Amino acid sequence: MLNSTGELEFSNEDNPEIISQLASLALCGGKSSAGVPEKTGYPDSVYVMAANIFQGIRIEKSAQKVLIKYGNEPLRSLSESEDQSFRRLSYELAFSALKYQDILETMLIDSCIFPSTTIPDHLSSLIIVMLYDFQDRKFQTRVLSDNEESISEVQEVENLLNSFKIKLAAALARCRIKHDALSIYHILPETVRKQELRASTLPLYAWINTCKISPEEVYNNLKRRGYHKVKSVLHVDDKVFAVDQHCYDVLIFPSHLQNDLINIDLFKDYKLIFQDKSRSLAVHSVKALLNMDDDILMVNTGSWYTVAHMSVLTNNNTSKVFVCGVQSQAKDPDLKTLFTKMGCKNIEILHDLFINIESKDHRLQKVKVILLLPRCSGLGVSNPVEFILNEHEDTEFLKDHSQGGISEDKLHILAQQQYEQLTHAMKFTKAQAVVYCTCSVYPEENEAVVKKALEFQDLGNKVQPYSGTLLRQCL
Repeated sequence: MLNSTGELEFSNEDNPEIISQLASLALCGGKSSAGVPEKTGYPDSVYVMAANIFQGIRIEKSAQKVLIKYGNEPLRSLSESEDQSFRRLSYELAFSALKYQDILETMLIDSCIFPSTTIPDHLSSLIIVMLYDFQDRKFQTRVLSDNEESISEVQEVENLLNSFKIKLAAALARCRIKHDALSIYHILPETVRKQELRASTLPLYAWINTCKISPEEVYNNLKRRGYHKVKSVLHVDDKVFAVDQHCYDVLIFPSHLQNDLINIDLFKDYKLIFQDKSRSLAVHSVKALLNMDDDILMVNTGSWYTVAHMSVLTNNNTSKVFVCGVQSQAKDPDLKTLFTKMGCKNIEILHDLFINIESKDHRLQKVKVILLLPRCSGLGVSNPVEFILNEHEDTEFLKDHSQGGISEDKLHILAQQQYEQLTHAMKFTKAQAVVYCTCSVYPEENEAVVKKALEFQDLGNKVQPYSGTLLRQCL
């Protein structure tokens, strides 16, 4: 029962006409769905993984504002799948639920699911992610696969949401009316909506692993699969690709082709690797500064694909690629296996924090270029889920993106860390250049920190002036 004056009261009996009207009222006017296949829901295991991700990144609220209590223990999963498509679906669902957390919690309160039902706290995160998907499907029944293994908690939550679907649809409609919004999408902060729009229109970038295949072989392989080489992929709906104008080994694809591409052998065999163009620009900038026997020092490389790309570009040289910041030696076997599969042979891992490595370290005396990829706000990244999957970023990265910005305190801490790393890099007297690359839109993490570091250099801490390359790529 809804007790608030003026609110509608519905029974929980199925009424398809009312459900359809309410769902249409709640969701009409949002992003166009023309040509988009009807959504049918996810496998049970995706919901569980998404719930566990959401549990770790949800927005914490003060005691006075807490509407729903969340448990502390993760849900039991059937298995921790390493399948990239499975993980992508789970992260996307968790991120969507995070962006709409306030609205989803309000719907649960307004529909009387909370606090009228006795739901254990550890299921709250699962309810949130499944409710997001439920409303995204316009409250229609999920289509189940015959061979799918079911999870009891998912079945329990699904039955609960289905029994309240009329009230949930009404709650969503009232929320829209309250915010005078065409859809819940329009309730999001403008910065987040712009980010989503940019992400939906940006193409995919993939670099060619020339240790395993030549560009011509890649072109021919794609052409046999029905792809056509064009000059630009913008506003093209066909199966096409283009060569990037800045990086000769990077191909560009329309974003709608991702699901088709990830299942072909070129990607499965590490011959083509999806990655943000910012990372390809960084390694190509380093390559342009090298002689045949110069070494490279890479700092804070979350993505091992970036390390591999640097190795591939210097495969014909006698250069070594030193990578620091890998503190856990337990990762060594996995990294070495990955690099072996990719054909990389000139990588050496240093188990030291960069800030603790002395410039006179005997291993680094031939280093001529330092590639610094500091931890940053990452607000220049349009698709944070892909960035997390490819760059091995922490899931906390999603929290800032869901709000469209970060706090001044966090920005100050990041900028200070970046300054310390940049000035430390400038102490390596035999290095001739530092390439500094961020994925941030904040001047404090880009021009400001570089200017401050150059002032440090002007104080006499470096005999020879640096060749500075600043890359700030918004993708």
